[in-house]
Amino acid sequence: MAKVVHTSGKRKTAIARGTVQEGKGRIRINKQPLELYSPELARLKLTEPLSLAGDDVVNNVDINVKVIGGGVMGQAEAARMVIAKGLVQWTNDMSLKEKYIQYDRTMLVGDPRRSEPKKYGGPGARARKQKSYR
Repeated sequence: MAKVVHTSGKRKTAIARGTVQEGKGRIRINKQPLELYSPELARLKLTEPLSLAGDDVVNNVDINVKVIGGGVMGQAEAARMVIAKGLVQWTNDMSLKEKYIQYDRTMLVGDPRRSEPKKYGGPGARARKQKSYR
């Protein structure tokens, strides 16, 4: 029975679920290879946990991530969280976990901020209709 690690990550309204298993270093996001993932800024976000972990770890695992909801960057950051969490669980390496937390805590710990619901009497959550008495 091969070792498989399941992880999930969230950012805003994007939810990512992924698996880490033995392999040859293939990383797929929504069935698309990481090299072809666009836009480039999102792809760079996704490569951060891989470059920090080092090639010796990354080249021995295959990572499959499925992301739904949210926007482009929200999805990228949710997938990045899946990759980082998965690699930490796979290696059971506390120094790798520390390295991720030192670099950027949101790789392992979710950001609890959510958008506030819109209220009546204005165009947004806080903004109100302007009034003038002149």
